[in-house]
Amino acid sequence: MGDNELLTGLMLKRSQNKRGFAPINYKKRIFSLTPTSLSYYEGSNANMVKGQKKGSVDLKNVKVIQEVDSQAFNKPYGVQICHEDYKLYFFTSSEEERADWIAQLQKLCRRNECLLDRYHSGTWASKWTCCEQTHQGAPGCKNSFKHDDNEPIVNAVRQCPVSAPAPAPATSPRPVPHPPRKQKTVIAKFDYDPLQEADIALVKGDEYVILDDSREYWWKARNKNGKCGFIPSNYVEEKSIFSTGLERYDWYNGKWNRQRTEIELKSESKEGCFTIRPSSTKELYTLSVLTKGVGNEDVVRHYHVKRNQNNLYYISEKHCLPTIEELVEYHKHNAGGLVTRLRNPPGYIPPTTAGLGADKWEINPAELQLMKELGSGQFGVVRLGKLRNGKFVAVKTMKEGSMSEDEFIEEAQVMKELQHENLVQLYGVSSLTRPLRIITEYIPKGCLLFYMRRHPELLDKSSLLVFMCHQVAAAMKYLESKKFIHRDLAARNCLVGERNIVKVADFGLTRYVLDDDYTSSGTKFPIKWTPPEVLHYTRFSSKSDVWAFGILMWEVFSGGKMPYPTMSNVEVVDQVTRHGYRMEKPDSCPPDVYRLMRKCWQEKAEDRPTFSHIHRMLGIYESNNSFPNDQ
Repeated sequence: MGDNELLTGLMLKRSQNKRGFAPINYKKRIFSLTPTSLSYYEGSNANMVKGQKKGSVDLKNVKVIQEVDSQAFNKPYGVQICHEDYKLYFFTSSEEERADWIAQLQKLCRRNECLLDRYHSGTWASKWTCCEQTHQGAPGCKNSFKHDDNEPIVNAVRQCPVSAPAPAPATSPRPVPHPPRKQKTVIAKFDYDPLQEADIALVKGDEYVILDDSREYWWKARNKNGKCGFIPSNYVEEKSIFSTGLERYDWYNGKWNRQRTEIELKSESKEGCFTIRPSSTKELYTLSVLTKGVGNEDVVRHYHVKRNQNNLYYISEKHCLPTIEELVEYHKHNAGGLVTRLRNPPGYIPPTTAGLGADKWEINPAELQLMKELGSGQFGVVRLGKLRNGKFVAVKTMKEGSMSEDEFIEEAQVMKELQHENLVQLYGVSSLTRPLRIITEYIPKGCLLFYMRRHPELLDKSSLLVFMCHQVAAAMKYLESKKFIHRDLAARNCLVGERNIVKVADFGLTRYVLDDDYTSSGTKFPIKWTPPEVLHYTRFSSKSDVWAFGILMWEVFSGGKMPYPTMSNVEVVDQVTRHGYRMEKPDSCPPDVYRLMRKCWQEKAEDRPTFSHIHRMLGIYESNNSFPNDQ
């Protein structure tokens, strides 16, 4: 063993499938335990020679280390390690070896703050094999080793041939215990009506104690009546450390920046529409209010909310009040130095949730009421649907033979975890009967392409068009960070919601197409959105999405025209790949934005910008109507 290794051994590892693309498999791996990590490597020979490192677990993130029931995988001597949102399973060669590994791992992780109280000794397969509970997020059925603090920890480390440490003095002080974790309290910004028993309702303005926030999108919480369950994390806001309960008011937004604030107020376009948010200056707040300027133009004014030496809040020193709530109420009746008196905050649309519940994935057709047809496409018909709690959804009924259904269903559970305010949320599937149905968030105003064609007046509002492109770039930046490739980005695959919110749809679906006219670059293949490396070598990447984004920008600033309007697909391939042709600037497109568009169409993929850069540049343009010289 290496100098820092406490244990090493050749064991059978079950694949974790963090992205869900590959089938479940078991492979032999050399495991190595150090004081801070558990790593595993390729290797299978008796000399324990490590090959390529395949993965590692940071021990400070470990929540559970326990045995696995032998019947769970039909394999003996299993060990489970829960870390972050994943479970690592490996199988030792004997009961003695398993005891050694569990004892040493538990010893190293004994003081982790994230340890769970209870665990499942079985595995999930439509229900827990250990306790037969029928929802995946159900509390564990057995006490974890966290409850064993009074039991001696067996030192099961195989001793390395090194000098033994000197014995500790008899008067060694007792270890200082870790301070208790600070309790997180949140306030509901929206009402939430749960669809499954594992979740609890949210009442706007009520406070909730967070019991477990280890999952990104669903937190376990306790309400004021003591009931516990999961809540969507994006429906709540943590209580401010600078004030008491401002989060309960419609006019307070702790997560908005100046740019988002101006967009929301201008979308409302009502005199006196206002909001308050934390200032970039610590312990101050900013009041933003919309007024009508010259030619009825919407103008947003920003004011600091300050405190005087008597701890009174004010915007104008002539009008000081004990609380921000009272200050807002005063300025609703008196301008008092503001450009206009305050009226109402912008109307808020609840955000989407990552799925229809903490662990709800399969949706029974009986829960769905199918309504009007919204459109049809390559995979089938899309209809408006209504769930039993009154929530509207979009339901894609897939044509038989249009896609590789089993592969899609396997990966779609991962796609459900992709959550961003500018992505159309995948809620779940109805797969127990055919035809297969895919249930997603409903976006009311249809696809961006037809929206632009129906509203030619938008071409006179270049700032709004930049805002739309900026939102698409935000979604693509998020997908880029998740190593997820869209493969069919275009205005037709983006949807427009209320207040000009744009969301990217159908990400990743083209991988499951079974149509030869599509997959072999036939008549249905999106040639005009496709970069040279995909046309020639089928090399998809985030940079091929960047090329398509440049085409999408051209679509937006041309009012929804077909790209390369005078060319056939064959002519486009010839002109773009052989002669370096690029489309001209649309009339309504600012020159700086067109230069960014052209950067997306660089011949070499590596020369194109990242979505992170594109998103940043469009944000700068929204604020300044120009780019810096080093764009």
